[in-house]
Amino acid sequence: MTHGFLLYARARTVPRTVLVLVATAALAVLGARNLNTYLDPTRQVPVVALAPLFAAAVIGTGLHSASDELDRTAVRPWWHRRLAHLLALTGCAALLLAATVYGHPSPFGPAAMIRNTLGCAGLTAGAAALLGARLSWLPVFGYVSAVYMGSANARGPLVPVWAWPVQPAAQHITWVTAAVLLVAGSALYAVRGARPEGRRD
Repeated sequence: MTHGFLLYARARTVPRTVLVLVATAALAVLGARNLNTYLDPTRQVPVVALAPLFAAAVIGTGLHSASDELDRTAVRPWWHRRLAHLLALTGCAALLLAATVYGHPSPFGPAAMIRNTLGCAGLTAGAAALLGARLSWLPVFGYVSAVYMGSANARGPLVPVWAWPVQPAAQHITWVTAAVLLVAGSALYAVRGARPEGRRD
């Protein structure tokens, strides 16, 4: 079983994906270094919103398979390998990005980074199943970018639901939204896998 997972990870270029996630975390450290969040905690929002977006894009493109037909005709079901693959990369990204803002006394600190990573990864996983791994970054990029640029003056009880990437970590409903996205996206990807490239149906 272990040998099978190692072969699966090598076929999906997991080591390279992890290296790119580490590079993403390093860039997040550089971005967060001189924000002076003790003056204004909201200065942390760009890093907390955009770093998970980039990490999710890396995870999504890492879900690509060069052997779709072999995967779909395999004797054993692949859903558990897909799920383990996705959750391992998501957990790695969440821990790396949380560490980049560790020690920041801000409502947009490690907890918000973890929440956003989980939600963005779920959205990307669902997009990989529907659009394909290589295009899986598009929905999360469009959504998070639109929320980041358009939610500054938004008001109302539903704002934490749709603007969760830019909300403080103490907003419990934002965690619910991120969790729903993670569970739904992970389940869809685990069952269907990434949509084969060039498929028209």
